[in-house]
Amino acid sequence: MAAISNDWLEALRGEFKKPYYRQLFETVKKEYATHLVFPPSDDIFNAFHLTPLKDVKVVILGQDPYHNVGQAHGLCFSVQKGVAIPPSLVNIYQELHDDLGCSIPDHGYLVKWARQGVLMLNTVLTVRAHQANSHRGIGWEEFTDAAIKVLDEQDRPIVFILWGTPAQRKKTMLHNPRHLVLEAPHPSPLSAYRGFFGSRPFSKTNAFLEENGVEPIDWQIEVVSNKL
Repeated sequence: MAAISNDWLEALRGEFKKPYYRQLFETVKKEYATHLVFPPSDDIFNAFHLTPLKDVKVVILGQDPYHNVGQAHGLCFSVQKGVAIPPSLVNIYQELHDDLGCSIPDHGYLVKWARQGVLMLNTVLTVRAHQANSHRGIGWEEFTDAAIKVLDEQDRPIVFILWGTPAQRKKTMLHNPRHLVLEAPHPSPLSAYRGFFGSRPFSKTNAFLEENGVEPIDWQIEVVSNKL
């Protein structure tokens, strides 16, 4: 695993010394040695690498990485260029279009959001190929809960976007009145029509940021022919 090296390292340093994390590290190391696991090991902490703690404006919580070949690269809902856009992200793009009028891109690579301060964090950071939720319960939840706790303690406005029941369970960890929590059903085809469509998370996020004197997010993802 590529170690975290930015300001997240100091914020999470205590976690790396705990028994659960040592066990998690050994479990993950063995999984990569004996199974096909996603994302690539150097991409596990990409959400933290690409969005330093001091820059976080928005948190989008996912569940666990995409489990098909070539998809996951360490950001929830995002896939590598050249990979078919997953159904949940298709629906996210549709809501983005309906909410802000953004054109729908031809790829699912969301690094542009991460570089603007959108922390795109799965609650479980690894998964066996073709086995959704296969690394649930091995220790990642304790680690990502620690990150959520650090975020809640930040003395500046942050938007938490919680899509679906697993993400919404984290609401009990969010107590800071400076933050905004937005909840909606998951964007998957199974639940998007139950209230995800029409929830307008992107415009609500930007309105909150602007009200608090924070630069809003440019949510438009360019087509693959343009540099992100």
